[in-house]
Amino acid sequence: MTRYALAVDIGGTFTDAVLISSDGRGWTDKTLTTHHDLLEGFFRAAQLALDKAGIQLRDVNDVVTHATTVVTNVLIERKGSPTGLVVTEGFRDVLYIRDEHRYDMFDPQLEYAEPLITRDYTWGIDERSYADGSVGKEVKRSDVQKIAAELEAKEITSVAVCLLNSYRNPENERQFKSLLNEIAPDIIVTLSSDVAPQMREYLRASTSAINAYAVPTTRPYLNALIKHLQDEGLEREPLIMLSNGGVIGASVAGTYPVRMIESGPAAGALVAGFVARKYGIENLISFDMGGTTAKACLIQNGEPLVIGDFEVDRRYRFKPGSGMPITVPSIDMIEIGAGGGSIARVDSLGLLKVGPDSAGSSPGPACYGQGGENACVTDADVVLGILDPTNFLGGDMPLEIDKAEDAVQRLADKLDVSLQEAAFGIFSVVGESMAAAARAHATDRGVNYRGMPMLAFGGAGPVHACYVAEQLDGTKIIYPPMASVLSAFGTLVTPARLDLARGSLNGIDDIDWQSVAKLIEDMLTEGAAALEDAGIGEDSVIYDFAADMRYVGQQTEVTVHLAGDPRLKENQGDLRERFDAAYENLYGVKLDDMGVEAVSWRVTARGGDTERHANVEFAESAEAPKATRAVYLDGRSLDIPIYDRSALAAGQEIDGPVIVEERETTVFVLPDWTLNVHTDGSLIAEKSNGL
Repeated sequence: MTRYALAVDIGGTFTDAVLISSDGRGWTDKTLTTHHDLLEGFFRAAQLALDKAGIQLRDVNDVVTHATTVVTNVLIERKGSPTGLVVTEGFRDVLYIRDEHRYDMFDPQLEYAEPLITRDYTWGIDERSYADGSVGKEVKRSDVQKIAAELEAKEITSVAVCLLNSYRNPENERQFKSLLNEIAPDIIVTLSSDVAPQMREYLRASTSAINAYAVPTTRPYLNALIKHLQDEGLEREPLIMLSNGGVIGASVAGTYPVRMIESGPAAGALVAGFVARKYGIENLISFDMGGTTAKACLIQNGEPLVIGDFEVDRRYRFKPGSGMPITVPSIDMIEIGAGGGSIARVDSLGLLKVGPDSAGSSPGPACYGQGGENACVTDADVVLGILDPTNFLGGDMPLEIDKAEDAVQRLADKLDVSLQEAAFGIFSVVGESMAAAARAHATDRGVNYRGMPMLAFGGAGPVHACYVAEQLDGTKIIYPPMASVLSAFGTLVTPARLDLARGSLNGIDDIDWQSVAKLIEDMLTEGAAALEDAGIGEDSVIYDFAADMRYVGQQTEVTVHLAGDPRLKENQGDLRERFDAAYENLYGVKLDDMGVEAVSWRVTARGGDTERHANVEFAESAEAPKATRAVYLDGRSLDIPIYDRSALAAGQEIDGPVIVEERETTVFVLPDWTLNVHTDGSLIAEKSNGL
């Protein structure tokens, strides 16, 4: 029996759908994201793909996977429900004091993101757990009753609880939750000991607050998705893409939405790792440009780097510490406001700027004809001739070139340049912004980006990747099949995965292995239960182990991957050797005379690799281009040949400049590049004079 798997990725501008059958057939489509009701766009995009396959939603008998921006939208737009925070008495200002670090030592007017939960919605409770985990003062029922009454008076629907040292002993937090559930059962409770059981009070408080803020939005959203699919006859719970590059059941994801923030971009990074391994490429830049943002990720040794914490809502794009920290695992990537809908403007100095503001899906760029008046990147691409306005989404969504020209002309008048010069200015500025972000991301990690191959995907990625690659001295670009919807496809080939961590500070020479063994066992149990909900049997779960370690006296840690289960004595002896190697690889030195301590222990529970794939059909023989089109490029107009991607033959070679069109995106290759059609369906562009 043929099996069908469905994936839907909701982005800031478009919602993408991919349908894959077990015999290798694939169908894709996309529609504008419906921000007023994300599930409306979800099922609209899904139905478009289902209609192409000639089946109904109830016929999807494999998995349904989903990546979504719902959590990101809630945080950035600050449209969540009123949320409370309960802390140990005396710590009500934890979200304002932060960690007392200055992210810029020389800026006397530092700006920080306003906390999601203000002091007026923060309560202190008279309790205390000590650093060794012993309880000095228990939570009293009368205190919980008083807080519950004030929560209800302020119509708070969700509350985060972050009590002192609860990562060592969660008893007081759990007692508070038990009492609050009894007194005010309608209030959703997030415990820091559940979502972020690690040391550092501010990190735990920030992570818990973000989770509590998002739960009232994401839980009903995912519950509605589950119910709709069940009503259609689908038995399996949908799988949700997490920031760490794995999928997990919707029920678990809805409880911890803080793990979903980088949901869509993570899927693309995982596919980039798969592509790197397939082609034997050791290091690769993943370049994902959609309608709202562009994301860059470094793939090293065939894998994207997973980090233990990251930030959202930064005040300054490239300044760590200026946003809200989250201590949950995430794919390490950089994201900037540079997409097809990014708005171009002239700043106070008369300079052209593009983004980070975006026109989104509504009203969208001027050429969408939905009332948008600002010149956006897509408008510039139309004016330059790179995009065919009559063939956007295969002609189902024609663009209005006259409105694009009007919007860009208004910008040109302010700059005192021609229409085409203004359009190319937008094209080049957004390209150089993305290249600058990739440079900063690579340099911060000690990686030489020059000449590194690039994987280009997303709706706008193949349009702009060649220009960005040139700024990075790149010589090879891979345009994969399904490039426009690759992140959605990535959720179908990504194994189920859950990353867990527990804090326990010990010098590695005197570790309390009995205590550590209990932490490891708790994580193994939680991971197995979560993967069982995702349809993975306990016998099929694979476990990986790591520890966060540092030299004694240091403030930050290095995550060190372990040989195996640290509960086994044979895996305990090389902790120092592994840490020294990881530290030296990162910083170039090691400190033999310093002691080492373990701060946290980590367990990754994951399923095996998936076997889903989509076959690519080629033309029997190479054909001539279907047409040529004038494209304005850096002060000159070029007549560029146009090909349909579906009409290309395996092994075909085309000299740039060239444009290859497919329904959901356009591949634009610059002069001095050569495009080759790989036998797996990828298009591979190489710099003709590259070394």
